[in-house]
Amino acid sequence: MNGSRAIAEFFLRRGFLVVFFIVFLFFSVVTRHFFELGNLFNIFSAMAPLAIAASGLALVVMSGRLDISIGSIAFLSCAIGALLMKAGGLNPVVAAAIVVGCGALLGAVNAFFVVVLRVNSLIATLSTMIAYRGIALQLTDALLVQLPPDIRFIGNTRIGPIPVDILVMLLIIIAVHLLQSRTVFGRRIMAMGNDIGVSRRLGLPVGMTGFISFVLSGVLASLGGILTTIQNGAVSPFLGSGWEFTALAAIVVGGISLLGGRGTIFFSVLPGVFIFEMIRNGLTNLGADPYSYRLVGGVVIFAAMYADALKSGQSQLSRTLRLRP
Repeated sequence: MNGSRAIAEFFLRRGFLVVFFIVFLFFSVVTRHFFELGNLFNIFSAMAPLAIAASGLALVVMSGRLDISIGSIAFLSCAIGALLMKAGGLNPVVAAAIVVGCGALLGAVNAFFVVVLRVNSLIATLSTMIAYRGIALQLTDALLVQLPPDIRFIGNTRIGPIPVDILVMLLIIIAVHLLQSRTVFGRRIMAMGNDIGVSRRLGLPVGMTGFISFVLSGVLASLGGILTTIQNGAVSPFLGSGWEFTALAAIVVGGISLLGGRGTIFFSVLPGVFIFEMIRNGLTNLGADPYSYRLVGGVVIFAAMYADALKSGQSQLSRTLRLRP
């Protein structure tokens, strides 16, 4: 019995690493180009926008709340910026600043509903997810909005062999990681996630901290949107579609609890997002049916959520394991 319990606890705590290396080894063996340096750069480049957006979502989740509107925030804010450049010839730098400002504003709207009006964060951000995407589709007529020709080259820019978007991703995620792990704000986020009631009784500004976490989530979603827009050279009607749930699953796979108060940005977000993009890339190299990624991704999402429930003591199996002699 003790052996079974030890094995179960090991897979709950270290199962992600086991699955990661098994999947990585599998694709390295069965596909010709997966393990090549160029392909690994492709994986990191493709995952960069989602990783940035997921780092903002992670701050909200660590505080014990959810934000499932990040994909729609990215779409709406980038649509506004692209339309301003197309219609008014706005300078790209000014447009990028407006996009980030829009992301902050949309995040603040989420924060108002959740923190001020005390609406459940899942319900509030589900509503804004639908509303923001609807507004963006209305503004763009559900059509591509092309970037000006003179800035499309940025998506292919490299420093040596490394695509610039990988460096941008690392800089942003390191900054968010330091914010979460080395500042008073980060400690307050973790305290709220562990017990918001106790945090209030201790006099922590839980309202302001929660508000700022949603604003930062909006800012980082818009930055992820800017990156994917530059990569594609246009704002697509599908920009950010599905980011909410993939990002949520990725951060849980990486070790951040849905109940809050556990995990780190750099060591949770990057590995979690990487494994999803690695699976997509590996299946592509394998020549698998494009729709098979949805099946495999769904299985990974279910496994991640179930494992998080076990680690958080929310399942009968976890309680049974703890009660066994």
